[in-house]
Amino acid sequence: MSTRNASANEALTPVGADQRVFQWHDHASLWFSLGVGLLVMQVGAYLMPALGTQEALLAIVAGSILGAGLLGWVAKIGCDSGLASAGLMHAVYGRQFARLPIVLNIIQLIGWGTFELVVMRDASVAIGRQGGGWEGAHWPVLATLLWGGVVLLLISGSMVQLVRRIIARVALPLVVLSLLWLSWQFLGLAQEQGLDALWQRRGDGGMGVMPALDLVIAMPISWLPLVADYARHGRHGGAALRGAWAGYALANMWCYALGVLVALTLPSQDLVTALLLAQGGLIALSLILIDEVDNAYGDTYSGAVSSHSLLPGWSVRRWGAVLAVVCTLLALVLPMHSLEPFLLMLSSVFVPLFGVILGRLAFGANAGAMLAQAGKAHAGPIAIWLAGVALYHLLPKVAPALGSALPTLVLSFALAWATRPRSA
Repeated sequence: MSTRNASANEALTPVGADQRVFQWHDHASLWFSLGVGLLVMQVGAYLMPALGTQEALLAIVAGSILGAGLLGWVAKIGCDSGLASAGLMHAVYGRQFARLPIVLNIIQLIGWGTFELVVMRDASVAIGRQGGGWEGAHWPVLATLLWGGVVLLLISGSMVQLVRRIIARVALPLVVLSLLWLSWQFLGLAQEQGLDALWQRRGDGGMGVMPALDLVIAMPISWLPLVADYARHGRHGGAALRGAWAGYALANMWCYALGVLVALTLPSQDLVTALLLAQGGLIALSLILIDEVDNAYGDTYSGAVSSHSLLPGWSVRRWGAVLAVVCTLLALVLPMHSLEPFLLMLSSVFVPLFGVILGRLAFGANAGAMLAQAGKAHAGPIAIWLAGVALYHLLPKVAPALGSALPTLVLSFALAWATRPRSA
């Protein structure tokens, strides 16, 4: 039987054995699906024309393997402990201080959830205009309300059933077919333009390999505050690690590489327009757009889990409904594209945050026991985290060639591991 009841704080209580149903393929299908998105392809296109083709692909493969590996590592910790991300933060940073990163995470998730709705709205309007008849100013409003309503509908159901029945059995096969079709179309276009010349193409400069690696790692790292919310429903930590790692790495590499391929073959077009120009692109883009819903759902669900950890009087489902409505309303009024730099800056907080969590909880530490013994605030982890945030923003000014994410992550991990209590 489950160890939780209606009055328990679900985010700070380990998931019971009866709710641990995810196997390797569930983790892999979930994180492949979450790794696919128009936003990922757009970021991949940003690597062009600064980098050469071979440099860009090197950064994509290395960054995806490293970033998804970190995602899988946190997934294993979440699965082994049965704790949500909020529970891991409480265990490492202390019960009172953990409220700060949890609040920052909620703000981040509302921001990214809103941004996902904007991406889906813009793509829907572009598809509608391609088909003809979506020229009025009211269509963006209607599209935003439509996608917000879909997220609201999904959040009212079971997350576990959504992953196992809808994503794994329906959405995943369709989105794989869409990616295969688009890859085939743009590889054919590259062949017509001279595949060898595109492969040998050199970059124009302005971005080194390490900053490009940062850009690729940014996507999997942005999911670090969410992964334990899902992985805690897994049966085995090793399966959670391998499934999340393999699923997300493959999706990240594919979508980044497709974004690069589109930028190489149609450099003057925005990504959505370029995809629509491909033969069958309207159908393929529509299927990818439908798959994009799980990204908005993922942000909303984890935001609800984190909110519930602070105010457990409301259930996760009720919090999810509130956040879905908030994201929809913000998508109607905020200039989200101009807020993307703020969201990226806010997400940089979580690189050292989870570097410390990994340093303290990796290699067999008992997160549940640490949570039970947690004090109000743990000075050591807090100091390392704050120093990591400062380092992340200092490095681009003093050593831009190094990038920010990897050095910050390595240092925060090493310091947290070296100063861990020996009983942990």
